[in-house]
Amino acid sequence: MNLNKVILVGRVASDPQLRSTNSGQSVCSFRMATNRIWTNASGQKQEDSQFHNIVLWRKLAEISSQFLTKGSLVLIEGRIQNRTWQDSSGNKKYMTEIIGERMQLGPKSIGKIIPKESSLNKTSKNQEKKIEEDIPVIEEDTTLPNTPEEQEEIDVKDIPF
Repeated sequence: MNLNKVILVGRVASDPQLRSTNSGQSVCSFRMATNRIWTNASGQKQEDSQFHNIVLWRKLAEISSQFLTKGSLVLIEGRIQNRTWQDSSGNKKYMTEIIGERMQLGPKSIGKIIPKESSLNKTSKNQEKKIEEDIPVIEEDTTLPNTPEEQEEIDVKDIPF
């Protein structure tokens, strides 16, 4: 059995570059950063960042170039591919890339939803306040109301399997 599968969740580290091949296929490439956080033997938090070269083709390439920017959160699912070539000096070069087959965009950044302060007018200031009011704040000790589903008791005899 062989398996070449990668799932990465991280932030876009460079703005996507959209190009076309000679045959007209869209291809987009960008760098993506992932972080790993752990606690060492002495109890101190450690962090390691890795940067990955991402390549997307066809429709995924077009979508990523439209919606992703540096700092965007994204999930990429794909496969690892290694390329080799010789540079102009005759040195052999290697590059490992993630060829994306699926992509899930993260949430929009606040900066894109709400304009910057200098460009706000009265209506957009009201919209900003409304956005803040629509987000519920739940404290740790807040008791949530009981829902009918929680109050209903299930009898084992009613389960069909």
